[in-house]
Amino acid sequence: GSTYSSKVFCVTFLTLAASLTVPLLGVIVLLDCPIDPQPISLKEPPLLMGVLEPNTKLRKAERLWENQLYGPESIVNIGDVLFTGTADGKIIKIKDGEIQTIARIGHSLFGVCEDEPTCGRPLGIRVGPNNTLFVADAYYGLYEVDPDTGEMKVLVSTKTLIEGQKLSFVNDLTVTRDGRKIYFTDSSSKWQRQDFLFLIMEGTDDGRQVSLIQGILLEYDTVTKEVKVLMVGLRFPNGVQLSPAEDFILVQETTMARIKRYYVSGLMKGGADMFVENMPGLPDNIRLSSSGGYWVAMSAVRCNPGFSMLDFLSEKPWIKRMIFKLLSQETVMNFVPKYSLVVELSETGSYQRSFHDPNGVIVPYISEAHEHNGYLYLGSFRSPYICRLNLQHV
Repeated sequence: GSTYSSKVFCVTFLTLAASLTVPLLGVIVLLDCPIDPQPISLKEPPLLMGVLEPNTKLRKAERLWENQLYGPESIVNIGDVLFTGTADGKIIKIKDGEIQTIARIGHSLFGVCEDEPTCGRPLGIRVGPNNTLFVADAYYGLYEVDPDTGEMKVLVSTKTLIEGQKLSFVNDLTVTRDGRKIYFTDSSSKWQRQDFLFLIMEGTDDGRQVSLIQGILLEYDTVTKEVKVLMVGLRFPNGVQLSPAEDFILVQETTMARIKRYYVSGLMKGGADMFVENMPGLPDNIRLSSSGGYWVAMSAVRCNPGFSMLDFLSEKPWIKRMIFKLLSQETVMNFVPKYSLVVELSETGSYQRSFHDPNGVIVPYISEAHEHNGYLYLGSFRSPYICRLNLQHV
């Protein structure tokens, strides 16, 4: 009798399991996937050893203006006055510890941001030679903003066709000392900033014009008002930085964990090469350091030893498809480890120092490290504060 009962149980159980699994698989197959992921070939991440050895130095940072501003992506200073752009589309001035909204590129209803493309999202921000602010807004384009009056001037609108295409995701910018040229990135011809996770996970070249192009590096001449495309086919080009001698530009390719170099003067003018490849994380913004090198903020880390979700998924498009058929970007973001990392590179691209915050206890989601007066100001695309690290104490 007991053998018969166990057989019945097994058959019933398997029938039930099959009756649940088949429809579930059917649903998964039939569901649309918002992305068309391609395999990405990444090398094994570098070992976190030597200057990259994990530490807790970022935990010495202090949180400033907590819950008074949200998502301060990029930070600049004019004297001791700080400026940043926030997730609700504002450009903010911080003087003597007081926060003031000086401008808003987009529009919002009753001061509340319901829809990012309408509100705008100021990302890269720089100071020009006459102490004006140059701002890259993900949805609206390149702007010049008067830091005193908040008066705004459009330099390059995302509505303008550049080589037959509109800009889709304007990200960061860097300005020559004389203010004549602005170099900036458009991260994708397909995705907007609110879908940046799709852009990372798709990892593909997505047809801007006939050629297979993803992101591009552009040049805007403030005198002739001309826009030129300098580099094409970049995979999530993000932060950009002119070298101290202004002979080349560094462009971070987030999806590929590398930095490319584009020459704007000298014998190599118009040429490009690799500056750093196979980095220990996904690089976001890049800024000059006082030592003549560069600060690079990592938006995610590729742990080695350890488990790197990005590397695990890179060669498995089918898993990415399943994930995005079933889960929203916001849900997926919650599974991304909050490991924070900032590295300092030398002028030739070797690692000089690294500051870590495993689990992102104090500083999660770092987007930029801006050095000013012995401090490193840390921007974040999701945190409700700016962090400040005293460089004498690390």
